[in-house]
Amino acid sequence: MATINPTDARRRSFVYRRLLAAGATFESLGEGTVTANLARGDRDAVERLAICDLSGLPRIGFKGRDTLDWLRARGFDCSDTPNRTYLQTDGVLVAVLAPTEALLLSPLNAPALPLMDLAGACSLDDGVRRYPVPRADANFEFLVSGRHSAEMFSKICGVDLRSAVFAADAVAQTSVARLNAIVVRSEVGDIPAYRILGDSASAEYMWEVMLDAMAEYAGVAVGLADVVTE
Repeated sequence: MATINPTDARRRSFVYRRLLAAGATFESLGEGTVTANLARGDRDAVERLAICDLSGLPRIGFKGRDTLDWLRARGFDCSDTPNRTYLQTDGVLVAVLAPTEALLLSPLNAPALPLMDLAGACSLDDGVRRYPVPRADANFEFLVSGRHSAEMFSKICGVDLRSAVFAADAVAQTSVARLNAIVVRSEVGDIPAYRILGDSASAEYMWEVMLDAMAEYAGVAVGLADVVTE
């Protein structure tokens, strides 16, 4: 991926101004950008407590009575059990939110641009009861990682996210910092990690709340290159 000024991209992160002010560098991905590096970011921070903006990664959702059957017919492996994730062989994470709804997230190390093409496979005339949900536009996506992450979340989220309680394939649809959010368990190697999605209009508020809650544990913002080492 080539380095780019985010203001030159067609799609921008919802918190790109905050990231620019923090000295971030960006790389192009499709029509948008991802945060490559931040001045204070490193692997030690990722292991301790860190937040990374994933809003530039591909993601999409689908709703409707036939959603899960349609996804399975297209080769995705998932059951009807809600509030759990299903890791695909290509690294895509399918989060089943309800028997009629699913969220598809890109792997961190190999962004799955074809996810965005799935919306084009939907037709109102084919009789299949499913429709796309534009998660890339409607939701921010952050990654919170590190050994202090569950402890940090205890200050702003009512769900107990400790590993002993919140399983490796768990999903919570809950309130984080008084905002509706989706919390997806998604480890980085052997490091505890969570992907957080919420209303894009509240992205800057959530980013600042997270950083404030992380300060007690010397948590910092990092770039995707700090998270992905492979």
